[in-house]
Amino acid sequence: MRVVVGERHGGPEVLRIEEREAPRPGPGEVVVDIAAAGVNYMDIYQREGLGSYRTQPPFVPGGEGAGTVAAVGADVTSLAVGDRVAWAGPGSSYADQVALPARRVVAVPDGLSLQLAAAAILQGMTAHYLSASTYPVREGDVAVGHAAAGGFGLLLTQMVKRRGGIVVGTTSGGEGGEKAELALRAGADHVVGYDRFREIVDEATEGVGAHVVYDGVGKDTFDDSLAALRPRGMMVLYGAASGPVPPVDPQRPNAGGSLFLTRPTLGHYVADTEELRWRAGEVFDWIGKGELDVRIGGTYPLAEAARAQDDLASRRTVGKLLLLPGV
Repeated sequence: MRVVVGERHGGPEVLRIEEREAPRPGPGEVVVDIAAAGVNYMDIYQREGLGSYRTQPPFVPGGEGAGTVAAVGADVTSLAVGDRVAWAGPGSSYADQVALPARRVVAVPDGLSLQLAAAAILQGMTAHYLSASTYPVREGDVAVGHAAAGGFGLLLTQMVKRRGGIVVGTTSGGEGGEKAELALRAGADHVVGYDRFREIVDEATEGVGAHVVYDGVGKDTFDDSLAALRPRGMMVLYGAASGPVPPVDPQRPNAGGSLFLTRPTLGHYVADTEELRWRAGEVFDWIGKGELDVRIGGTYPLAEAARAQDDLASRRTVGKLLLLPGV
């Protein structure tokens, strides 16, 4: 089978295709034929050796995908060959096949394509926990969502709106163009460039500030995101697309009005199988009912993983990017 291998840490050129022996399921595992693998910023962080995402080369990137069970371990009774499943978290998904813990995969409902499942499982559950658990959005809350036209941003906007929030979305294209149109279509109440979101928050709240800022950009937006919050508002720093945020003086949240600052990660919000399947189940149910729109912004052959990551990092894309091993 084919896998994408990172030989060292660095730019996209470190990724290459390699032939390996097909995996066999160990105790508690299933082997899955991968139909689609999601491309995410954390894959780029891993390739670059950034912080907690640093992995010893050689490594196979990818923490998200969907496919069909090809083999099960002798002690696995919850899944069978032919079952359609999706996963988020276990690594090595840039491949034709992957071995996964059976307790960390979820069933894909009939009628939902494997491409949509792969596009929604990680980012959908992330948007779910951020809007429902990290900061549970209430009716009338003002929420800033950066990169609102990306695959994740579009899902987060829809989930904040489901809970009655008011969304101020930012895009690299500002108020005009395709990105702004996509964010507005997803339900954003305001869409502006990164240089104007504080102004719009002030107008929308009469100078009081946002209840929450969901910031996956990091270094370039962090200071303005903190400044956009009202007293006792919450800064949710869930990523670092522009680079890691420098160390923060604990007095800064105090000076801003007893602010809350959190750096969450999905793994802590799907800590057990029950929680994992609850979040994934709600996301898949909303998609199936037409209540959550998932936009696939581009698909790439497995051999073009480096180009997919480069396109994502350059912000040239909208929606979710997928690798298709069978292409």
